[in-house]
Amino acid sequence: MADRKPEISAAPATSLLRNHGGGHAPVSYLELFFDLVYAFAITQASHFLLMHPGWAGLLEGTLLFLAVWWAWVYTSWVANWANPDRVPVRLLLLMVMFASMVMAVAMPKAFETGAEDMGLVFALSYSGLQVLRTLFMVWAMGRDERAAGINMLRILAWFVASAGFWLAGALAEMSERRITLWAIALAIEYLGPSQGYRVPFLGRSDPSEWRISGGHMAERCALFVIIALGEGIIVTGSSFAQLSHEPLRAIAFLLAFIGSVLMWWIYFDRGAARGAEHIEHHAEPGRIARNAFTYLHMPIVAGIVITAVADAILLANPAGPTSLRLVLFQSIGLLVYVLGVGFFKSYSSDRGNFPVSHMAGLGVIAVTSLVACVRPPSALAFVALTVAALALIAMWEWVSFHGGWRERFRTAFDGG
Repeated sequence: MADRKPEISAAPATSLLRNHGGGHAPVSYLELFFDLVYAFAITQASHFLLMHPGWAGLLEGTLLFLAVWWAWVYTSWVANWANPDRVPVRLLLLMVMFASMVMAVAMPKAFETGAEDMGLVFALSYSGLQVLRTLFMVWAMGRDERAAGINMLRILAWFVASAGFWLAGALAEMSERRITLWAIALAIEYLGPSQGYRVPFLGRSDPSEWRISGGHMAERCALFVIIALGEGIIVTGSSFAQLSHEPLRAIAFLLAFIGSVLMWWIYFDRGAARGAEHIEHHAEPGRIARNAFTYLHMPIVAGIVITAVADAILLANPAGPTSLRLVLFQSIGLLVYVLGVGFFKSYSSDRGNFPVSHMAGLGVIAVTSLVACVRPPSALAFVALTVAALALIAMWEWVSFHGGWRERFRTAFDGG
C-alpha cells in the first residue's frame, strides 16, 4: 500500500479536489476508518442471511447487500475525486459514515412489518447519504470545473429518482411490495453508470472524461475484498467458538479456513495486481473503474459473503447429510465468486479471455452441487469437494502464469 501522506496538490488552495495530475492518489487513513462501518454492514448482511432461511430471505439479503455495496463504492469514487485532507471533505465522509452506521443497524429488521419495522430508517439513511453526498460533490466539483459539476448533477438526478422508490417501499405495509419497490430503486441506480446517467437537457456522461486515479480505485476495491474475507473469518470463528469442538467440526472449521485462504489466493495472487496495472496504464481509467471495479467487484464480494454463511451452516451440523440450504449457499457463493473473479481477470487482460482454470473450477462446483441435490453426501464431503475446486483454480493459475508446470515447481521449491 502506498504511503498515506497528505497529498501535495497543484490545485488552487481553495479546491476540495485531488490533483490527479500528480500521479497516484494515496488511500487516506480516513478512508480506512470509514471502511470499519462497512465491515459491520457486511457482518449484518451475513447474519441476515443466516437468520432468514429460504428463497425470500436470500432475495431480501441480496437487496440489502446491493445497497451496501453501492453506498460504499460510490463513496470510494467521491474519495477518489475529493481530497480527504480538506476539512469539508473530511466532515462529509464522517457524516456519510454515520448514516452508513444507521443503515447497517436497521438492516436486520428492514423487511419487518409492524412495531419492529426499520424499513423507513434504512431507506432514509441509505437514500439520504447517496443524495446528500452527491449534492456536496455537485458543489465541490462545479466550483473547479463546470463540466464535472454537471456530471455530478446527472448522477444526483438518478439518485433522486431512485429515492422515491426507496421511500415508497419503506412506507409499504406488505413486505412483498417493499421488495418490489426497492428492487426497482436498485435497478435504477445500477443502470445509471452503464447509461452514462442520461438526463433530459443535461445529456449523458462519457467515462472517458472521468479523470480518476486508477491505482486508488484498484487499491480501495482490493481492501474491500479483504474486509469481506475478514468478515467471513469472523463469522466462522465465532460460530466455531460457540459450539462443541468434536473432530468432525474441527475438520469443518479447517475446511472453512482453507476455503477463505483459497479465495484470497485466487484474487490476490495475480488478479489484483494485474487489474491495478491495467487501470493505471489504460487510456480511459474511468471506463475501467466503472466496469472492472464498480460492477465486477460486486459479485466477488457477494460470493465471499454468501460462502461465509455456508461455512456457518456446515459448522452447525458437519456430521449430517448435505442439506438443500447448504448446497444453495455453498454453490451460489462459490459460483458467483469464481464468475466475478473470472470476468474481472478477463476484463483486465489484453486478450480478454475468460480463464480456463476458472471454467474448470466452475464445472466441478456445478457438477458437485447437482449431484448433491440428487444423492446428498455428507455435508463435510460436499464442502470438501467444492473447496477442492477452488484449490484446482489456484494451483492451475499458480503453475501456468510463470512458464509451465515443471518450471514453476522447480522455481518454487528451489527458491529461485
